[in-house]
Amino acid sequence: MKLLRPHQACLLVAVLFVSGTQTQDIIGRAQEAAGDDINDNQQQQQQQQENAHQEEPAETRRPRLTPEEEQRFRELQRQHYEDEQERYVTEQGQQRQHSKEGQNRVVGDQVQIQQKMRDSATQRQLQAMQRQREAEERTGQGSSVDGGEGGEEEDIPGPEIGRSQEYYRQPVEVPVYNPVPSTTPMPQRQDGFSGSHSGQEDATQPPDPHPLEQPPTPLEEPPTAGESDMPPLEEVEEEMTEERREQLEKEKEAQRIYDEGMVLKNSTKKSDQKSAYAFFLEAAELNHTESRELVGFAHLYGDYLPQNATRALEILQDLADKGSPKAQMGLGFMYAAGISTNSSQAKALVYYTFAALGGDPLAQMTLGYRYWSGIGVAQSCESALTYYRMVSNKVAEEVSVSGGAAVQRVRLHDEVENPGGNSAMLDDDLIQYYQFLADKGDVQAQVGLGQLNYQGGRGVEQNYGRALDYFQQAAAAGNANAMAFLGKMHSEGAGEAVKPDNSTAFQYFKKAAEQGNPVGQSGLGLMYMYGKGVDQDYSKAFKYFSQAAEQGWVDGQLQLGIMYYSGLGVRRDYKMAIKYFNLASQSGHVLAFYNLAQMHATGTGMMRSCHTAVELFKNVAERGRWSELMMEAHNQYKDGNSNSALVMYTLLAELGYEVAQSNVAFILDQGSRTHVVGQEEVYPRALLHWGRAAAQGYTVARVKLGDYHYYGYGTDVDYEIAATHYRLASEQQHNAQAMFNLGYMHENGLGMKKDIHLAKRFYDMAAETSADAQVPVSLALMKLGVLYGMEYLEHAGQNGQLWTVDLEGYFGPEWDIWLCTLLALLLGLVVLYRRAQR
Repeated sequence: MKLLRPHQACLLVAVLFVSGTQTQDIIGRAQEAAGDDINDNQQQQQQQQENAHQEEPAETRRPRLTPEEEQRFRELQRQHYEDEQERYVTEQGQQRQHSKEGQNRVVGDQVQIQQKMRDSATQRQLQAMQRQREAEERTGQGSSVDGGEGGEEEDIPGPEIGRSQEYYRQPVEVPVYNPVPSTTPMPQRQDGFSGSHSGQEDATQPPDPHPLEQPPTPLEEPPTAGESDMPPLEEVEEEMTEERREQLEKEKEAQRIYDEGMVLKNSTKKSDQKSAYAFFLEAAELNHTESRELVGFAHLYGDYLPQNATRALEILQDLADKGSPKAQMGLGFMYAAGISTNSSQAKALVYYTFAALGGDPLAQMTLGYRYWSGIGVAQSCESALTYYRMVSNKVAEEVSVSGGAAVQRVRLHDEVENPGGNSAMLDDDLIQYYQFLADKGDVQAQVGLGQLNYQGGRGVEQNYGRALDYFQQAAAAGNANAMAFLGKMHSEGAGEAVKPDNSTAFQYFKKAAEQGNPVGQSGLGLMYMYGKGVDQDYSKAFKYFSQAAEQGWVDGQLQLGIMYYSGLGVRRDYKMAIKYFNLASQSGHVLAFYNLAQMHATGTGMMRSCHTAVELFKNVAERGRWSELMMEAHNQYKDGNSNSALVMYTLLAELGYEVAQSNVAFILDQGSRTHVVGQEEVYPRALLHWGRAAAQGYTVARVKLGDYHYYGYGTDVDYEIAATHYRLASEQQHNAQAMFNLGYMHENGLGMKKDIHLAKRFYDMAAETSADAQVPVSLALMKLGVLYGMEYLEHAGQNGQLWTVDLEGYFGPEWDIWLCTLLALLLGLVVLYRRAQR
């Protein structure tokens, strides 16, 4: 019996202590480990003999090993390798000898190593058999696949199981290629699976001439058709084909209904757009994904279908689970805003991320704004740049050369405070007046209405048909501007009204350019630059762009910047490109912002600035087609549907629109009845959106933040924080209201030192900043004068010179209000008297 080493004996004792049921097996393994020294000595002796054999001269060298000796030598090598593996596992088990779990891992490692070696040997054996079969077929002992004579052997792989059902729908006669005959013995794996090709990696290895010696087990033959429980292939094919046919018919019908609905939805009539959702509801019943998305958002907004946030949540949740990026975006928004569910910024971020990875531009824009502002995530300019650039790329692809439609951003606060000063919307009476003038033949009115209908905006929907009519009437009268815009419509195409026609566009541009019209000059430059209808000529393009840019036309400035940037027809000059891009951006051209953003992001022609690039890309992203929701929300608010308007504005606020954020806060601040936000969440939610709008530079929002902290709306009363917001609005944005409030707080010592002189200073600044502040400032200064006089009298009374007056004792704590009222009445009487004298 072989003796054990001390550490092996310790291992044996520990293992026996842990598990008595494995005693015999472990003893055997320990004995095998003890015999490692003998095998090592034998291996060393064989190596020494071989080295000595190589060093001997040719005449005294022993003959080479016989095949049997070489076979034995290889077996000893393999046995040594296996012993080394077992020794490694034993040493690992020694480190865990006081744990039963450690012992189980040792045994598991041993079994795994042995199993891998046996599997590898099995694979090599199969490969060797396959090569032998192929060699026999090449020498003519086997038969070709197609049964032809002298033809090349075809390598026809078997069908890939689990990838496609086409194999069942289109059955073909494929000869079964069995690399191993059923009568060939093959080793059986211990896990119950027979050895077979497991991948391409083993297929490239040469066969092992010495596979593991194990008792072979016959390969079980596959069951025949009669023995199998599965139906014949023909029945499976017929059944699956019928199911597939029904599914295809269902999908085709749903798509047809959806297409009919989209025709109505793209109409300019509100009634047609609402009728479209009857089709979408029908298609949604057939599980049409796009229709269900539209229905879900319609229930969320409450514009075309009754507002039902609970139903919207169910639809979007189901679609999101199936991988719809648009639904994931909507679900993230509902979690972020807490609509029909508890607010969860973590879940919102998860769904936003999935939707952004799926390519949804709204989700990408939302994440860009969140990383830019640090909302729910760590602030990161580079991450914001990545997301905003994705969205901007899509916007730039959709924008035409003319720069796209203008984004209408109506502030509800400004609209209420100054109804007559809202320039974002045109009054219906004014539009009707222009139409009256156009019908009478006024050329300027025709051109103005043509541009208004061509570009859309200011309360007028885009209508290419009307624009074409007005331009044609003005062009017939010889108006160069109308001719140029007709050229633009024929060059770019205008929906169904005008199809692209380079020849007609060139004629209109040429007539307009001959009259010195910058729009016509820019149009000719585009045609020569891109070779549309004419031979490409960069020199002529540069000439016409320069003429248009000198007259301040935005398209000429943009294209001139592109030529300098790319070096087309002119020496490349990044500084000149930046100059013209800046000029075009001042007119609001989207592509100008985009090109500048790219240059700032890459540091082309300037120092790289991530901050500036993000601001420019954000500007581009906010001009996408989704900005149309801004006007829809405004219309809903004007129609009295504050709940629908609130949801739409909240979604836009999540995208980072500052106007939408201030409008959400304004609606909540006005105390409008809403079931979207709980009553206890109205002021905290308003405070949140006022804060986000203020961070983007909106002055009124900054003042509102001071008011909320001053009065304790949605937060605790804190005069110091209120004073901080007022000071920011006063110093950075020169807001008269903030200056007046600072004066009042200095006057009463609220949140800051009481100082009548500083109070007067802020009152005077407010009056100088805004004419509207002069009347309240005058009253405040009169009150301040009274306070100053009283303070003087009180101070004199303490010195024994005069008696003191306790006004609060006589008139109560609100004596100053009564005094201001009296002074206001006196001032009103003075004004009335002076008017009567006139």
